[in-house]
Amino acid sequence: MNISEVKDLMNQFNGSTLREFSWKNADGELSFSKNEGQALVGAQSAAPTAPAFTAQQATPVAESTEAPVASEAAVEAEGEAVTSPLVGVAYLKPSPDKAEFAKVGDSVKKGQTLLIIEAMKVMNEIPAPKDGVITEIMVSGEDVVEFGQDLMRIK
Repeated sequence: MNISEVKDLMNQFNGSTLREFSWKNADGELSFSKNEGQALVGAQSAAPTAPAFTAQQATPVAESTEAPVASEAAVEAEGEAVTSPLVGVAYLKPSPDKAEFAKVGDSVKKGQTLLIIEAMKVMNEIPAPKDGVITEIMVSGEDVVEFGQDLMRIK
């Protein structure tokens, strides 16, 4: 695999919703991760060109994962966070041709469905924990969400 192929793979990975990617063949191994606190790129190879792309790929991946962390710290939180009770895919609409369950500025009642998280082909409705107004929506439709991840804020 040459350096341009590695760059193409990295660009495709960065543009995808994948959190991790690993590739292995007889010449070596390549891994990308968007998860914090983990090794970002690893490569081992008997081929003499492998060490060259290892050093060049580590910096771009690290920069892409550090930017969201810095911006999250700068944002002032307003309201109570609604967090994900499970890992899955978030849907802000009941179906693609319907309106969103809730938008920023909407008043919601306790128990009202805010979004759906699909996990293992099961649709799980996420209810509002209290009466209030949606002040922020932190996910987009079809985003992969993690357990405990903030989804929305209600004031």
